[in-house]
Amino acid sequence: MNLNQLYYFQAIAKLQHFSRAAEQLHISQPSLSYAMSCLEKELGTQLFEKQGRNVVLTKYGNIFLEHVNSSLAELETGKLQLQKYTSSEQGQIDIGYVYPLAPRYIPKMARSFLSVAENKNVNFTFYQGITSQLVEGLRKEKYDVIFSSYSDDEPDIEFVPILRHSLSLVVPSDHPLAQYDEVSLKEIEQYPLVIYRKDTGLGKLIQRAFKQADISPQIISEAEGEQALYGLVAEGFGLSLVAIIPEMHLYDVKAVKIKEPYCERYIHMGYLKNHFQPVALKRFIKYAKENRFEM
Repeated sequence: MNLNQLYYFQAIAKLQHFSRAAEQLHISQPSLSYAMSCLEKELGTQLFEKQGRNVVLTKYGNIFLEHVNSSLAELETGKLQLQKYTSSEQGQIDIGYVYPLAPRYIPKMARSFLSVAENKNVNFTFYQGITSQLVEGLRKEKYDVIFSSYSDDEPDIEFVPILRHSLSLVVPSDHPLAQYDEVSLKEIEQYPLVIYRKDTGLGKLIQRAFKQADISPQIISEAEGEQALYGLVAEGFGLSLVAIIPEMHLYDVKAVKIKEPYCERYIHMGYLKNHFQPVALKRFIKYAKENRFEM
C-alpha cells in the first residue's frame, strides 16, 4: 500500500467513476484500475462494485474510506505545519536561554528581528533554563538555538560569543561592604555566601573564580536564579556573586563591582552544526551575530 493508492481510492469514492477519477488524477484509466486491483488484493476485500456506468463503495469500502480520509487529512495538516515552520515567508523558531537574558536581551532582540519586513510573520517560542538543560534540549532538537554559557565537549554544537556578562557582589543594603564601589574576592572570603548551583554555567564560573583567587569561602546555600539569590541576600543568609537583572531593585540589596576580571563570562549563541536550518532560522542566527543588544 502506498500513498498514491490512498489518494486514488479517495478520488474514485468521491467521483464514483474510474474514468473521471483518472482524468482528475492525470493518470490513465488502466493504471488507475491496476492500482485499485492491487490495493484490493492487499486488503483482501472488494472496495467497489458497479452500479450502472458508475461505481459505488461496498460496505467494506465505506469502512476503509473513513480511515483514509482521516489519515490523509492528518497528513495534510502535517504538510501545512511544516510549510509554516520552514517557508521563507513564515517560520517557527524555538529559543532557549539562561535566566539573566529574560528581562531585556531576548525580548529586545526578538522584537528588533521581527521589525524587519521579511521576518514579520516568524513565530517564536521562548524557553528558560540553565546551561546544561539548554544544551541537552538543543541536542534533542527541542530548541533551534540557545543562548547560554559555553559548554565543553560538545563537538556537534557551534558556540558563537554574543555578549560579555560580568558578575557583581550583591550585599544587604546595610552591610559593611555596601559602602564600597569595588571589592576583591579576597575581601569576601570571611563572609558566608549564597551562590548559583554548581551545575549551572554561572555556578561553574564562580567555582573557577574561587580557585583562581585561591580562596575557600563558606557556602551557605545554592539557588538557580537571580531573584532567589537576591531574596536570600536581602534576608541575611549571606552575600552573593550574581548577575544583575532589572528586578534587583525589588530587594533591599546593593551591587558592588568585583575587581577580578575573570568574574565575567561570555553568553554564547549555540546551534547544531551540519544540521538543516529553515530559512527563518538562518536569518535569525545571522541577525543575532550582526546585532548587539544590552542586557
